[in-house]
Amino acid sequence: MNQTFTSDFILLGLLDPNQYGLLFLLLILIIFMVAIMGNTILILLIHLDTRLHTPMYFLLKHLSFMDILTISNIVPMMAINYISGNKFITFAGCGFQLFCYVNFVGTECLIITAMSYDRYVANCHPLRYPILMNHRISVILAAGCWIGGIINSTMNTIYILLLPFCGKRIIEHFFCEQIVYVCAVFFFLIPFSIIIFSYGQILRIVINMKFKEAQKKAFSTWSSHLAVVAMYYGSCIFTYMRPKSYHTPSQEKVVAILYTILAPMLNPLIYSLRNKDVLCALKDIMETNGFLQKNKKCGN
Repeated sequence: MNQTFTSDFILLGLLDPNQYGLLFLLLILIIFMVAIMGNTILILLIHLDTRLHTPMYFLLKHLSFMDILTISNIVPMMAINYISGNKFITFAGCGFQLFCYVNFVGTECLIITAMSYDRYVANCHPLRYPILMNHRISVILAAGCWIGGIINSTMNTIYILLLPFCGKRIIEHFFCEQIVYVCAVFFFLIPFSIIIFSYGQILRIVINMKFKEAQKKAFSTWSSHLAVVAMYYGSCIFTYMRPKSYHTPSQEKVVAILYTILAPMLNPLIYSLRNKDVLCALKDIMETNGFLQKNKKCGN
């Protein structure tokens, strides 16, 4: 092998070099653009509409930004490698992508956990909500999620890159991915346990509600959050919490598509289409800019 590539890795990729691979790439690029647009619109709506200036939407804004970073870390490089036919990635490039991947995935896990805490307080302790979950606390939670993600990714990346790499340095994946088992426990299993406890308590409260309208609204919000948790944590736990002997490269690639490509596209849809406040904010913005005919104020 040419000595130029002795410190490089080889990404086997996701797509085969044929017409079906090209069609799949086009589909992924469409998903990429929809994810960027959907999350950007959601961030702008939360920023512009004062009705959405609450701790829940503050955390949702961070989740949307994290989705943009996650999919942007994966798809552009995958597309460039496929179009150019070059499967090599430098040691530094692989380390940077690994750092970003672990950072974004870990931070997103913590943000989803913080959002479950917010919903737990809102539903189980509504009278104490202004004290237990105000703007100051939501800022502290968001900052803690970012700092935790950075610390985790720094330690994980340093540990992985200090390992001896022998042979052909082939990575049977479409991006540089490797998470230490201890990190997986702290960032997947423990947060997931907290989320299950929070939503279990919320479900108990919702079932016991006397008013059907309040119960319906609570179920709508609860189910939206739970759908994101199931999609994101389910795929991550399936990937990282199973014994290595049960793993196959094809399985890991398919599951990785779910939480690195599909989840960033679906999250803004789940949180907007099932959320009256977000839909009202979108309607008002479109009416203000002349895209819709002005009608009765949304929510009245």
